[in-house]
Amino acid sequence: TLIELLDVGTLEGKLENRTLTVVSGVDMVSITCLNFTAFSEEVAKVTTAVTLAGKESGSINYLYTRLTLQLTAEGGIPVKNIFRLFSADRRRVENALEVCGLPAGRNDTIPQDTFTSDVYRQLLNNICPRNDIDTIFSEIGAKIRPYLTVEQMTDFLNNRQRDPRLNEILYPPLKAEQVQGLVEKYEPDTMLSKRGQISVEGFSRYLSGEENSIIPPEKLDQNEDMTLPLSHYFINSSHNTYLTAGQLAGNSSVEMYRQVLLSGCRCIELDCWKGRTADEEPIITHGFTMTSEISFKEVIEAIAESAFKTSLFPVILSFENHVDSPKQQAKMAEYCRSIFGEALLTDPLEKYPLEAGVPLPSPMDLMGKILIKNKKNSHKADGSTKKKLSEQTSNPCSDTSSLCEPSSPSAGEADAESDAEEENDESKKSMDEGTVNEAFATEEMSNLVNYVQPVKFNSFEACKKIDRSYEMSSFVETKALELLKESPVEFVEYNKMQLSRIYPKGTRVDSSNYMPQVFWNAGCQLVALNFQTIDLPMQLNLGIFEYNGKCGYRLKPEFMRRTDKQFDPFTQNTVDGIVAHTLSVKIISGQFLSDKKVGVYVEVEMFGLPVDTKRKAFKTKTSQGNAVNPVWDEDPVVFKRVVLPTLALLRIAVYEDNGKFIGHRIIPVCAIRPGYHYISLRNEKNQTLTLPSVFIYTEVKDYVPDTFADVIEALSNPILYVSLMEERANQLAALTQEEGLRFNAAFNCVESGRHHLSVCVCVCVCVSGSVKPAVKSEDVVQSVLTEVDAQTVDELKQMKAYLREQKRQYKELKELMRKHNKKTNELINEHASRQKQLRRSLVEKLTGVAEECQSNQLKKLKDLCEKENKDLKKRMDKRRQEKFQELEEAQDKRLERLLEKHKDIRQQILDDKPKLQSELDQEYQDKFRRLPVEIQEFVQDSAACKGKLSPDSDFLPISTVTGKLKHVALSPAEDVEERSSEKVFDTPL
Repeated sequence: TLIELLDVGTLEGKLENRTLTVVSGVDMVSITCLNFTAFSEEVAKVTTAVTLAGKESGSINYLYTRLTLQLTAEGGIPVKNIFRLFSADRRRVENALEVCGLPAGRNDTIPQDTFTSDVYRQLLNNICPRNDIDTIFSEIGAKIRPYLTVEQMTDFLNNRQRDPRLNEILYPPLKAEQVQGLVEKYEPDTMLSKRGQISVEGFSRYLSGEENSIIPPEKLDQNEDMTLPLSHYFINSSHNTYLTAGQLAGNSSVEMYRQVLLSGCRCIELDCWKGRTADEEPIITHGFTMTSEISFKEVIEAIAESAFKTSLFPVILSFENHVDSPKQQAKMAEYCRSIFGEALLTDPLEKYPLEAGVPLPSPMDLMGKILIKNKKNSHKADGSTKKKLSEQTSNPCSDTSSLCEPSSPSAGEADAESDAEEENDESKKSMDEGTVNEAFATEEMSNLVNYVQPVKFNSFEACKKIDRSYEMSSFVETKALELLKESPVEFVEYNKMQLSRIYPKGTRVDSSNYMPQVFWNAGCQLVALNFQTIDLPMQLNLGIFEYNGKCGYRLKPEFMRRTDKQFDPFTQNTVDGIVAHTLSVKIISGQFLSDKKVGVYVEVEMFGLPVDTKRKAFKTKTSQGNAVNPVWDEDPVVFKRVVLPTLALLRIAVYEDNGKFIGHRIIPVCAIRPGYHYISLRNEKNQTLTLPSVFIYTEVKDYVPDTFADVIEALSNPILYVSLMEERANQLAALTQEEGLRFNAAFNCVESGRHHLSVCVCVCVCVSGSVKPAVKSEDVVQSVLTEVDAQTVDELKQMKAYLREQKRQYKELKELMRKHNKKTNELINEHASRQKQLRRSLVEKLTGVAEECQSNQLKKLKDLCEKENKDLKKRMDKRRQEKFQELEEAQDKRLERLLEKHKDIRQQILDDKPKLQSELDQEYQDKFRRLPVEIQEFVQDSAACKGKLSPDSDFLPISTVTGKLKHVALSPAEDVEERSSEKVFDTPL
């Protein structure tokens, strides 16, 4: 088998648990899969965690690894690859290579040993010089010396980089020992680091290091409480998940379900229609449009494969069921039960029965479960359901309680439980194409529905009176906006107990999206978007669900969960119990923003409550043809009052001078760290770009109205405030000749250790603007002891001190869990490293043993080969001799046969000789007799031509000539006869 061939059967764990698949592609459908197999399940888990973490600091190292792996045949690094990476300014790259002492010709190569990581960083610094960091480094304290001391670095980290909103007890300022560790980590010069000094290069490396990220690492991990009811979370949701493009003619794809689930989505939509083929298999498509169809069963199988790969928290399947065939609905239910298995939640949990007043279970309670959202009929006879289905088949729009989506070419878009504006013209379609409204659910499908039961929305008052948390309603975006404008507070209250789903209006045939922030402000959980369109709303959705471990769930702000508090999304004032923030963002510079020589600019905007939203709040000037290291250093943009920081999102986007999008980053305001930071840019799909980044300076603090600035100053620095009050009292005493006035009571309290009471007295004096008699501390204590009533346990649990302590302990627990996980990961990494070393040593030993065995086997094979060659040679010689003997015998026999045949032929010739000789003699005599006549005729003819013959001619008489000819003729004939006879008897064999 293949497992035996690859020798992977003896490794630790199952093969599927040790396999890591990397999926890539230009979109969510056209994908390529690359599979890797680890030695053990633990190694696969660690590798997966590291891969998914995608640290921004690794981008520079990634490029270095890429350059060092793309080598020529001689093992050198082609310079043209460096030009290709930094193609924005060729001259700048050539100068940087020359400064680093490297070849600068396009056809040159750099030896791999020469191109170290330090040389690579030096090359980057020369390509993108950072004068802005030099300026900051000088301002901090390196004006005279080329380094900072540990004390200066500690002061910088605690005053510039530390979040002032943090509790100093839970998160104390850094100490010199801790800063020394950072210096040793980032300072390349070991001599400086040992002396407690850091150079500008080490300082620059720290600024781009993981300790100085714009967002605390714990915010990216799963750090939110997941034990609250399901209605207390924003849930990542998809609309018409199967579509890959537009709503009218786009293709449907099963792969969309896999990729959407893998991206962290926890609520997907299935538009189910009756199959028209002979096998009557239900299908998924966009009804009454030209979109393609896909198999319902294949979609269920894809969901089962991918539902819990990214997150273990529950998945909600939003069925829009137009199947009016009981047989096909039974198939759908059977597919869900058989394919999902135990993951399908068919019965409610014992702790959370389907009763009025009982909240929904938490994501933690529903881990690994799939919930079905489909029409649920009351428990009646099955014949009643079939009767309804038959009635619906005869009249698709007979259900007056379900209204169709207005102006939507896709009538199937309208959920039966949602309100809409008018009936759709498509309602006259035949039953073979399904029903426009959702079909009545059969008993099989109804039994699958429990905590997500869709119902028609009537009013907020009716929902509050019924108080069924397991019932939910879906709203088209237009209807939801209308409800939000008319009853914003009631909408928020509704979403505290029940789920609400918002989906795009039908006129968005291009699959565009609405702004989800509007409905997040009202606490709507299932804000469904078209995942195939990566526009600004979808970018915001990707940005907000990037946090909390990308699990697809984000905990709503506390006041959106507490039943004792109300919230108006359109408020213009600060919310009770929520501390507003003041945020200042200064865009300093950019690095490697584009691979073209173009101008670039940066935009800053904020999304949140209407009062917090500032679209295009700030725009820098456009750099002139410099996208490598543009420097702006302009005045900061200040968001003076962010009313609800927990829902506010800051977006920093970079564009080319022609308006072409380069990259952006979306960051929650509540997670922003103050100080100098790099913003690693993302593309439209929220994927990290390799090099493009923006260097910014941020200031975050609690918002204080101008009228209370003095009060906050007194609370933050009471000693300074008391000194100021004493100075003012002395000035008044000098004018009125009254020693000390009424301020002495406060100062005496300070001297006696009652700091809290003195500050309160001073604050009262400041706010009132007049001097009042001081309250004696003994009277205050007596009044407290006599007037305070005992409070119940529930009242004490609602006190801010209790909640604050509970929150502190929860944070400590999370910190301990984070440290434990970190320690566990370190141990796993250490174990993996040791295991790797052990495997390497074992492989080396096995290699030595194998080589030795191979050498012995080769020697044996050589000896055996030589022996076999000798034997073979002997056998061949013997065979050759035998063959020679056989050939000789055959030749002798052939010779005998030839001699016998020759003898016969010779005898035949001797027998034929007399006859042939006589015939020849006769022919000769005939020719000889004719010869004189022919000669005479010839002579006469010649003489006639030349004239008459003279008497003195030398011609011989005819008789004489004839006699000579006869003599001559006889002589040769006798010779011929003698020669022929000799030839006959002397012919050689």
